[in-house]
Amino acid sequence: MSEVVNGLKPASSQNGSLNVVIEGSQSGRNFQGSNPSSWTKLVMDMYPPGTSIRSCTCSYCNVEQPPRAKHCHDCDKCVLQFDHHCLWLGSCVGQDNHCKFWWYICEETALCLWTGILYIMYLKANISRAWWKDAIMILLLIALSIVIIFLLLLLLFHSYLVLTNQTTYELVRCRRIPYLRRIPERVYPFSKGICRNLYNFCCVRSSIYSLEPLPSSQELEEKARPYTCLDILACRCC
Repeated sequence: MSEVVNGLKPASSQNGSLNVVIEGSQSGRNFQGSNPSSWTKLVMDMYPPGTSIRSCTCSYCNVEQPPRAKHCHDCDKCVLQFDHHCLWLGSCVGQDNHCKFWWYICEETALCLWTGILYIMYLKANISRAWWKDAIMILLLIALSIVIIFLLLLLLFHSYLVLTNQTTYELVRCRRIPYLRRIPERVYPFSKGICRNLYNFCCVRSSIYSLEPLPSSQELEEKARPYTCLDILACRCC
């Protein structure tokens, strides 16, 4: 397994094992790379009965993909909870490093805001200097403002994904993902509530890979039910 992008290639891992936790189970399972049948059975149990194996088998890696996994052509690996391939970082953002990516965006946003404050303080300072220096600082401040707006929007977007337990790929391509086509709009099939989503995103150990089965029809109906005052008092959204 790749420590960065969660590549689903057990046979190519150095230690040949994978520690997996299934949602709803407190215990972890250790799967050896030399025993692909165990992995196949595990993945097949996560899909509804009658799902064709061709719909969840990667044609490039020839490995069964659990729900939320996708093959990245740039990294040439299947990625657990694939979000996107980041050109700036040169790697995929997935289950193992999505939290680190969020903090990276947060730190970059804070750094740009602090730099903008320093630019403004410099322009307001009563210091005699050449006019062209002020012009350069104003141009830099304009460019920095554009970057700050972009980073703030990106931070808000990924915060929304975290609170609803979604990925960029699932949100953008939901109609092209076979098991998400039947999901009604504004229903987050993998969400477990805001508090639980935050806990799983920030506090779950990165050495254990969590696999989420597809929700049942009853669970989808429960998630699609509109909130009432009693639901809000009972913290159903959390």
